[in-house]
Amino acid sequence: MDLSTPPPDLYGRPRADTFFRFLTAFGDRYTPALGGPLLRRNPRRPYSRPTQALQLVVTARRQVAADVVELTLADPSGGPLPAWQPGAHLRLTLPSGRERHYSLCGDPADPADPAERSGYRIAVRRLPDGGGGSVEIHDTLHPGTRLAARRPRNGFAFCAEPAVLLLAGGIGITPLLPMVREAMRNGLDWHLVHTGRSADTLPFAAELRALDPARVHLRADDEHGGPPTGAELLAHAPRGAAVYCCGPAPMLTAVQRALDASPAVSLHFERFGAAPVTDGEPFAVRLGADGPELPVPADRSALDVLREARPDLPYSCAQGFCGTCEVRLLAGTPDHRDRRLTPERRAAGALLPCVSRAAAGETLVLDL
Repeated sequence: MDLSTPPPDLYGRPRADTFFRFLTAFGDRYTPALGGPLLRRNPRRPYSRPTQALQLVVTARRQVAADVVELTLADPSGGPLPAWQPGAHLRLTLPSGRERHYSLCGDPADPADPAERSGYRIAVRRLPDGGGGSVEIHDTLHPGTRLAARRPRNGFAFCAEPAVLLLAGGIGITPLLPMVREAMRNGLDWHLVHTGRSADTLPFAAELRALDPARVHLRADDEHGGPPTGAELLAHAPRGAAVYCCGPAPMLTAVQRALDASPAVSLHFERFGAAPVTDGEPFAVRLGADGPELPVPADRSALDVLREARPDLPYSCAQGFCGTCEVRLLAGTPDHRDRRLTPERRAAGALLPCVSRAAAGETLVLDL
């Protein structure tokens, strides 16, 4: 008897039951939702409720390299924090209202053990010419400071392949440090290369050396005549290795170009900021229906141009996944390139100017 397909009729009769056919069609289209509208479309999509922000307090602060501080963040009541996996990041709301993403660099060793979930660790390099978030952290976040955060999210997941090469450029060590510990726990064939301008700029150098000196390679540019090539970095890869890379754009480009000729077979990476625009066309954005029109060059993002006119425009990841810079589109045909907005949100006028563009000569009118 074939049980994979239900009978057409409630009682197994060969003909369809009209009432239950109508009831099934109705149920497929509508469903009651407690606490919401009486009838809700798309019942197969889970009913979503906004996730409450985490309230955190800075419990420790220490210098881990030149211009790099590490902060430990905990629940003010001392309770456990949500579990996370290597590669995850926190979206912090700083006291000024700025929102910034920072990779977790602690050890998620045992998510089931509350003792391992009592604090999040992040490390931040001071960037005087950046967007202000790192300077605020260095100048104002001391033990006792409270701030809010979104629960950890992961866009750079560690798959724990049998052989891995971890490549870090400067502060790019933060998401890779938990991956090293995970690789050790799982008995993987792993190697780590950590590069930077000079030895004093390499965060967690002593902590890394203590893990396994034979597998950790620290390289200072000023001791080797400049940054390493992609081939030099990938020469440390075990045969068939998966490469995890986090660092500045030139480092990522060098590794990508040298990958095919290396022993490695795959590449996972995370950028410090937005990828360079390589296939853009010049277009324009207008601030309101009657506002000024600003040209957006082919090699710049609309967010960069908008922030020159409106320095207070919020932003965070600049890569199209956090949604902080969202604006409303009043007119024009955009080329959405984000990884966050649903088709419904886009149709309603939502736009992320950090990555979205338009065809050559097009003008996007924004509600600003």
